[in-house]
Amino acid sequence: MTFTTLTKNTAMALALMALPTASVFAQSTLTGCAAKKDEIQQQLDYAKKYNNSGQIAGLEKALKEVNANCTDASLRAEREADVREKEQKVTEREQELTEAKATGRSDKIQKKQEKLDDAKEELADAKAELNK
Repeated sequence: MTFTTLTKNTAMALALMALPTASVFAQSTLTGCAAKKDEIQQQLDYAKKYNNSGQIAGLEKALKEVNANCTDASLRAEREADVREKEQKVTEREQELTEAKATGRSDKIQKKQEKLDDAKEELADAKAELNK
């Protein structure tokens, strides 16, 4: 086997390995209702693969509802409302933390800080969903 043949075989193997990766990138470019449908379909395929009848029924219902009712505008409005709700929750948790700090009790401060951190994480997730 010559070096050129080895190089061609290596290049072909690398190209074949890149195909599944390319499909993942193609799927990640979906947005709005198309992305939502794709995500549900992937979950449905997985549930069917493992014969999870309870999940299959729920996912089929969800897919039908998305197909019948989802518009990119309505989905965006729903996601924007979710972001506003999460922002309000962060504001409330910040206020609670401020009040806990005023008491000086470290146990309360720690609990309120954890709740604030959770609320910030939820907000970050909601913002990420907004851009899908």
